[in-house]
Amino acid sequence: MKLHKSLKIALACTLGVFLLLFIVLVVHIATAKPVELDNATYQISRIDFKEPLDSLKMKEIRRNLKSIPGVKNDRFNLENGVVVFYHDNRIVDAEGVFNQLQAKGNYNAERFVISDEIASKKVCPAMNTNSFSYKFSRGIQRIFN
Repeated sequence: MKLHKSLKIALACTLGVFLLLFIVLVVHIATAKPVELDNATYQISRIDFKEPLDSLKMKEIRRNLKSIPGVKNDRFNLENGVVVFYHDNRIVDAEGVFNQLQAKGNYNAERFVISDEIASKKVCPAMNTNSFSYKFSRGIQRIFN
């Protein structure tokens, strides 16, 4: 009899914690506002390198990127030969950065350009709009906003 009562209490506590966490999640989604950034002119761009990159080549590319006015930050993926960089599009556009980088180092690379289909999406291209988490959060936002 004691085991049965303990099991009911444990089940009730687990259900209570789950319900409380679910309510917190719904309130968080409902009250979350889009982040207003003061860097609305920053753009992220990508260059794919066709040649193998090592740490010395990466340092050279980084130095050349940083010397281009308007380039703010960069991230490298040595395995895939990709550099992603942020730039202020009031100063320089992605093509301008690529052309200036090529002039400084004459690299075997190409600028990554997204397709029109991906560019027309209203959400991040990496986000799966068919996933449960996306649909759930959009549903909660529609209810409260």
